[in-house]
Amino acid sequence: MPQTLPAPALREIGTRLLAAAGVPPDNAAFVAETLVAANLRGIDSHGIHLLSYYLKHLAAGTLDPVLEGRVISESGACLAYDGQNGLGQITARHCANHAVRLAGEHGIYIVTAREANHFGACFWWARSIARNGMIGLVCCNSSNLVAPWQGRQPRFGTNPICMAVPPAEGGTQEPWLLDMATTTVAANKIFKAHINRQPEIPAGWAMDAEGVPTTSTEAAYHGGLLAPLGGYKGYGLAMLAEILSAILGGGAFGPELGGIRFTDRPVRVSHCYIAIDVARFMPPGEFTARVAAYCRMMRETPPAKGYDEVLVAGDPEKRIEAERLVGGIPIPDGNWKDLVEAAARLGVAI
Repeated sequence: MPQTLPAPALREIGTRLLAAAGVPPDNAAFVAETLVAANLRGIDSHGIHLLSYYLKHLAAGTLDPVLEGRVISESGACLAYDGQNGLGQITARHCANHAVRLAGEHGIYIVTAREANHFGACFWWARSIARNGMIGLVCCNSSNLVAPWQGRQPRFGTNPICMAVPPAEGGTQEPWLLDMATTTVAANKIFKAHINRQPEIPAGWAMDAEGVPTTSTEAAYHGGLLAPLGGYKGYGLAMLAEILSAILGGGAFGPELGGIRFTDRPVRVSHCYIAIDVARFMPPGEFTARVAAYCRMMRETPPAKGYDEVLVAGDPEKRIEAERLVGGIPIPDGNWKDLVEAAARLGVAI
């Protein structure tokens, strides 16, 4: 049966399962926290749904439960990091911390990570930078699920791009936070539809193996292709994300990549983290006031026919988070079944 769980209970389940799979307890708790944070914001495709994939990689030995990566090189305002095939969230935590620390010294800092893994939802990392008074920009590459514009063979992934601006002094909510795949939707939305046996997906999400638009979940899941956001524009943005992360970072790309669905080889994705110290341009309070005024101008725009209001990036997620903190997080049947089976396999009571 479908479950609705409060966030602390879901975090506890995730922590226990990861710890039972060999992840150090503190790291297990952190990874579970990042996943549940995505659920709270309504980004269920990047929430606890991902845990079963991580556990399968851990069981197959294609993901290291313990290694946390190492600095390869550091020069001026640039740092290169080797994720050592460890958990993506642990690599990301180190890289975001390096970006914040060193942007304080240089005004701006860029960190690339290679030989890394899936790090959950992008927003967590851009937000962690923003909450230190910086503008945070994060992107990564991902497994090949998307064909180039006018092509019909996959050459790149959903390659998300995210940017967050700092909250006002004393606040915790970012006034503007954009987190977007460069495809119409994230791949995990299709994986989630497949796991939960939804026969159809919305039009515009994917194409079949011949590059023809499809609404069949199975056609999209088995050999299908995700649709680039806005056609050639999303294609260009995806290449931008991959150049900044994998190409610049010396990481794997194209057929060299694995994927969270494939446990026969490591994932090998790359990340990019950029931190910009707002204080180098103006007093932080002045900047956040300017951002607030800009967002207010957008929200006060008269809505078009058929709409009730105008929102800015991050508004829908904040509303869902407020609701789910009170009412709990819904877990569909298929995802709950995966958690129960993983718990039985690992000897964990949930």
